[in-house]
Amino acid sequence: MEFRKDINGLRAIAVIAVVLFHFNASWIPGGFAGVDVFFVISGFLMTGIIFRGIEKENFSILKFYIARANRIIPALALLCLALLVFGWFYLTPFDYRALGKHVGSSLSFVSNFIYWKEAGYFDTASHEKWLLHTWSLSVEWQFYIIYPLVLVAMRQFMSLKMMKTAILLGSVFGFIFCVIATYQWPSTAYYLLHTRAWEMMIGGVAYLYPFSIQEKRKKLLEWIGLALILGSYWLISKDNPWPGYLAIFPVFGSFLIIQAQRNNSFITSNIVFQKVGAWSYSIYLWHWPFVVAIYYYSLDSIFIYFGIALSIFLGFLSYKYIEKIKFRNDFTSVFGYLKCKPVYFLCITGFLGSFIFVENGINTPIRSIANSEEAKYVSIYHTENYKKYLPKAFMEQCNFFDAESLSAKVDDISETCTTNGKGGIFIWGDSHAQALSYGIRSTFPNVHINQVASSGCRPLIKKDNESVEEYKRACDRSNDMAKHKILDIEPKVIILAQRIDHDKNDFNEILQYLYEHNLGAKLILVGPVPQWQPSLPTTIARRHFNKDDRVINDRSFNRNVLRINSQLHIDYDNSEIEYFSMIDQLCNKNGCLAKVDDKNTPLVFDYGHLSLKGSKYVVENMMKDIISSYL
Repeated sequence: MEFRKDINGLRAIAVIAVVLFHFNASWIPGGFAGVDVFFVISGFLMTGIIFRGIEKENFSILKFYIARANRIIPALALLCLALLVFGWFYLTPFDYRALGKHVGSSLSFVSNFIYWKEAGYFDTASHEKWLLHTWSLSVEWQFYIIYPLVLVAMRQFMSLKMMKTAILLGSVFGFIFCVIATYQWPSTAYYLLHTRAWEMMIGGVAYLYPFSIQEKRKKLLEWIGLALILGSYWLISKDNPWPGYLAIFPVFGSFLIIQAQRNNSFITSNIVFQKVGAWSYSIYLWHWPFVVAIYYYSLDSIFIYFGIALSIFLGFLSYKYIEKIKFRNDFTSVFGYLKCKPVYFLCITGFLGSFIFVENGINTPIRSIANSEEAKYVSIYHTENYKKYLPKAFMEQCNFFDAESLSAKVDDISETCTTNGKGGIFIWGDSHAQALSYGIRSTFPNVHINQVASSGCRPLIKKDNESVEEYKRACDRSNDMAKHKILDIEPKVIILAQRIDHDKNDFNEILQYLYEHNLGAKLILVGPVPQWQPSLPTTIARRHFNKDDRVINDRSFNRNVLRINSQLHIDYDNSEIEYFSMIDQLCNKNGCLAKVDDKNTPLVFDYGHLSLKGSKYVVENMMKDIISSYL
């Protein structure tokens, strides 16, 4: 097959978008769609390889797999090895353990399943996962495994014409399923093959049904395709459900550019795009760890530009010295395939990662970072450790969402949540309400306290139109239960709390609901807690450990909560709803309260959930009088 400069340039258009989006999403809000462009390209190339082999009756599935392994594994294994070496010196046992797990899953090409399963409520932020971007490689590899097997099997009882028709129809029905699945199971749809395969099959359609058009129409086709791709980059954002129906724009745009077949186009064939396109795979591999590093160490924005430059430079080196190595794939026997060197790279590096995971991040004296006081501190407040103290304190039996299985509970919440006597205090909201409830219960031991607070669930009167999948099921049930129980309990005080996005809620609807049912309960709306990226314990460990600065001003502070707090003041300061501002109470011009004592005890144990001592501190010192005045 003739080298396609247009496709190589299309790779550049894809990788540039992805890199810019990851380093700064405001530059190109829909840049993540570049991954979808890559999927189309892969589908085109793979379909061409397979069909040319089938037509010549010399296609070998094993040789196909080895060729893909030679192409993908060496550069990926090198990246994983480099990260393991880095982690040995600089990552705490918990972070190193996670890295080991992700190295193993990336090199076994199941990382998309791992990241899908890890998409839980208390899970580590995506920007703390050094190999998160390998989910797309796993999807592609799974396609490489299944696609030729299906096509070879189809060839046994189908003509080539029927096979082509089947791929076309599969693409159409795959897209329809993807649209449905994205809105029903968003995390599943994003990470797994069954909702991404159609994008690669569209690439296959481009190979199987090439357009035969005049040169000037090819140019028009190219421009339409480019407009669709660039339009998706700037008109779509991470707030849009993805892939969903909107994915058709970058996918169809890529399809049109491939169909235009303009090898002499300045858009795709210019020297810059040709170089970047050639290096695109390695650039993609190396850029994300730099994105994580900037986030992990809370580096200034100037480091974004260094990160981009290093991504390109290391991408070039990886392409020149790793990708261009010619590994054998012309083995004559099954045992000959055991000589495939990239497989050994995969096995050795994958074993190292798995060993690090099994050994809990090599928490031994031979790693100095593992034995530091800071590492021990982070370990105490690591979610995996700290969660064991939460079920009773959070009153998790009042949670309609099972955080462990990521599903809505089959049965109703425990009756003890809402049978603690009439009047008193009613707590309603998400896990941030759960975290606050510990301090309330500790401070008011003799007051009737009832609670309906479910992970990820905002207090609403109407149905939840923002949440999806299991969250929506849990949240609708949670809010229905809360509305019903409030009428029965007739609390004196209703405390509303949620993580963020308070400004997207109309809490006056809850007030109106109380009016309609002649309830005189006082609504106390609790604003967002100071939040941190990465976690507050990590921030303290890196820059504020064993220092006297209980109030800190750190670049890891999430300033979005300041905007929300300001808006809540505007909306509710003069209303019948009592707005309690956490930001006003905990922050001043010098920063925000981070430690509740002189022992480094963090106000929140992760990005923003109040720690047990933090919850008691806030309620006893700041909320007690307000709540008491309405009881």
